[in-house]
Amino acid sequence: MTKAEVITKISDKTGIQKDDVTQAIEAFFKVVKDSMAEGENIYVRGFGSFINKKRAKKIARNISKNTAIVIDEHYIPAFKPSKVFIEKIKNSKKIKQLAPQD
Repeated sequence: MTKAEVITKISDKTGIQKDDVTQAIEAFFKVVKDSMAEGENIYVRGFGSFINKKRAKKIARNISKNTAIVIDEHYIPAFKPSKVFIEKIKNSKKIKQLAPQD
């Protein structure tokens, strides 16, 4: 599902104009990105958490040149779904139909 499809679906369910929904979605994404860039985590009860995960310093190999590369400690954005979200997916009948049968 694309962002445009999400906007259309929200507009259809709420009756809010697509332009207004687009502005709200874009504002939400901007707040998430700006807040995380400042080192803040975002917690949305019942949905999940947008967190900055710390990656330790490590030594990697460039196999084409056979040299060692030092990758400094850094942070990456991550999403951790809430227990409610996880349970909804686990109990989804559509997802179970898509799963390969053993």
